[in-house]
This record gives sequence, C-alpha cells and structure tokens, in this order.
Amino acid sequence: MQQFPYVFFLGIGGIGMSALARWFRANGHHVSGYDKTETPLTQALQAEGITVHYADTVENIPREIRENKVQTLVVLTPAIPAASAEWAWLRAQGYDIRKRSQVLGVLTAGRPTIAVAGTHGKTTTSSMVAHLLKYAGLDAGAFLGGIAVNLGSNLLLPKSAAAPVVVEADEYDRSFLTLHPDLAIVTSTDADHLDIYGEQSALVDSFCQFVSQLKPGGTLLLNHTADPRVATAVPPGTRVLRYGLTAAQGPDLFAANITAEGHQFQFDLHGPRGVVNGLELAVPGFHNVENMLAAAAAAQLFGVSNAQLPAAVAAYQGVKRRFEFIVTGSDKVYVDDYAHHPREIEAFLRSLRALYPNKKLRIIFQPHLFTRTRDFAEGFSRSLSLADEVVLLDIYPAREQPIPGITAAMLLADITAPLKSLQTKAQVLENAKKNPTFDVLATVGAGDIDTLVPELKKILS
Repeated sequence: MQQFPYVFFLGIGGIGMSALARWFRANGHHVSGYDKTETPLTQALQAEGITVHYADTVENIPREIRENKVQTLVVLTPAIPAASAEWAWLRAQGYDIRKRSQVLGVLTAGRPTIAVAGTHGKTTTSSMVAHLLKYAGLDAGAFLGGIAVNLGSNLLLPKSAAAPVVVEADEYDRSFLTLHPDLAIVTSTDADHLDIYGEQSALVDSFCQFVSQLKPGGTLLLNHTADPRVATAVPPGTRVLRYGLTAAQGPDLFAANITAEGHQFQFDLHGPRGVVNGLELAVPGFHNVENMLAAAAAAQLFGVSNAQLPAAVAAYQGVKRRFEFIVTGSDKVYVDDYAHHPREIEAFLRSLRALYPNKKLRIIFQPHLFTRTRDFAEGFSRSLSLADEVVLLDIYPAREQPIPGITAAMLLADITAPLKSLQTKAQVLENAKKNPTFDVLATVGAGDIDTLVPELKKILS
C-alpha cells in the first residue's frame, strides 16, 4: 500500500469504508472520497482532514487524484451503482481500483488476524474482542462495522506490525474470502443476501470456503445455530470450539447462571480456559451474552487472562445502534437497534421482554432492501408480532431499485400485534407527541431510521 500516496474512496461514508479511510489517513496517505449523502460520519471524516464531496461528477474528483493516476489507489464499495459517473471515468482512465475487501485482505496479510463472520452479530462480537484486548493492555488493531462506544470509532490502530488485528468479515458479495485468519468466529449462517447467493446452501458454501482459509493450527469458534457443514470445512489440525447459552448448545463454551437485572446480564463463563464466574455485561440481550462468550474466548486465546476478564467485560459499553439506550426515564424507555433480519429482531424483542416484563412495547421498524423484505416477509411479520404495537416505515432501498409488489404494507396482514400501522417519519414524530401509550419504544432497522433518533429523544425528554 505504500506505493499509493493518494487513496480515493467511492462510497467513503460506508461504515467499513470509513474505517479504511481513517487507517490510510493515520498512516500518512492523502485521502479523499465521494458519497451520495452527507452524514455525521462523513462530517467526522472531514473534521479529521479527509476531503469528501457529495455530487457524482468527474469534476469533483480532487485534482491530485486526476493528475497522479499511477500513484493513486481507488477503493470501491459494492454499494456504488454501476452507473456512477466517477467510477466509469476512473475505469476508463485505467486506475488501480480494488474492492474494500481486497484492500482489507492486503492490510491484514502477515498479521495475526481474528476474523468475525456471520449473518448477524459480527459487528458487536468484533467490537467486543477489540475492547477486551485493548482493556487488558494488549496491542491490537481493529476494523469494525460500527462505532464502538469505548473507542469512539470504527478503527483501532495497532502500535506495532506484529500486533493482532480484529476484522469484521463480511459475507456480502463473498467479501470475506480475501481473509486468511488465525482465529475465526462464525456467529450465524442464517439465510440472507439471497440477491447474491440465490439460496441458503450457496451462502453456507461460502462460509465453508471462508473457514477453509484458516491458517494452519488455527481455531474456529462456531455458534450452535450455524450449519454443521461449516465445522467440517476447516483445514486439518484446526481446533473447532462450539458455543451457545447452555452446555447442550455449546459443549466447548457456554454460559451458566444467566440473570437479568436492570440493564445488565450476569453469567458465568465455562470455556477451554476454565470457569470465570460473575461476569457482568452492561449491554443487554441473551444474544449479546452469546456474543461475549465468543469474544472472551478469542481474547483469552490471544493473551487476556481469566483474572482480567471480569473488569474488561464490565467496562464494555457496546456499539452505536446496537441495543443502544437513548432514554431511560422512570416512565418511558427508548432503545435504538440496527436489527434488520427476522432472527435479529426476534432476539432483540425477546431480550427487551426479559428486561421489561409486562410493559407495553411499541416498535418502529424500517425494512432494509426490497429483496430482503421479499425473501423474509413471513419471518419479519412473525418476529415483529412480539411487540404490542408495530409501526412500519417504507422500505429503505439502499443499493436496490424497487420491485413491483414489494412494499412494507405486505408485512401488515400477517403481523398479529394488537396495534399495527404504516407511517411516514413525520407521522412517527407527530404521533410520539400525541400518543404516549407505551412503556418501551424501539426504533429498529439498518437504513436511515436513525435520523429519527435525536428528534424522538427530544420529544421523550
């Protein structure tokens, strides 16, 4: 990468792209980029000295990029549409253009690597591993898919070239196949991204190929829900440790004595390094207990002692938009979460129910992608039905074009919650002022539903 003093990002505002942009900036490269929308994240990048523009025109590409083709690396996100004017010009001019995943593969090559994969849970789990290593005083780096509260960033810079690096390994577009980790965590292999894979078996095949790339003598931490074929795909000599909430689910790594009190979950960890009693996790959710089991075991294998674990776990503050408490009043609670798959929504709502039994729960959900809404409509309706009231926003399209007949309204018929409705963002805010008949409010989704958070917080406060 040192041969490229200039690095230009197409889609710099993406959470994974921005982490790479920050890495290049911190390592002395001149960094600039394009994104279609100004966000708090792109504003933060600009405040850090990175040039960002928001109109897709060749004239907006910085002059130093246009004048130094051989010395420029272009990093591309799959979210950029094929019709992009800047991408077309850069291709025509013969620039060195690489996908984000390819660059990540180059940056991690030669380093001890912990790669966290899974159709859900990977952002939280990877941020947990990075936090535990850093809190224990160990040198480590991390490229994360969310803003870790403890770090205040999606990037942790290592101090030395020998330090391990934690990477969120994305299965979308088979991106994680550029990685060759020493330790891999697979949190789930549930069907997702069927626009890429077609069917779940092809997705599982991709996970099998990913774990087959573990380095000799490596370790796989495998969630009990994952397809069993994944365990058989590892190279000879690889250790496979299965984990879950009970000894039956995770014979190698499990939790015992799980209790919920306030916002905290307490549990004992039983793993390959023995028993660690009395762990307190301030980020609630049974799924987060599972995530912490894997993260703690990974941290132990990279040098964190049993004695260091309790304080490190207790200090973990989570990831922005992952079970994030926005308002915690005596009469009203408001939580924001990134869940965008039926399994994630179910885990989130069941954990909310455990924390607030007998409370009235209102959920505002924004479906993400037309293909995902089409492929998992039944699952979305079933999981959303765990709430007392469901408010649906229009589908957030992201990289997709509309599909005839695929709308948020198609989910309503099968939702069995006592109250359900379709609303615009403006109606959500207006109804929050006029209709306070709930105890717990949650905004859920991976699109731009987070733009409602500051306004709802203001109303509820």
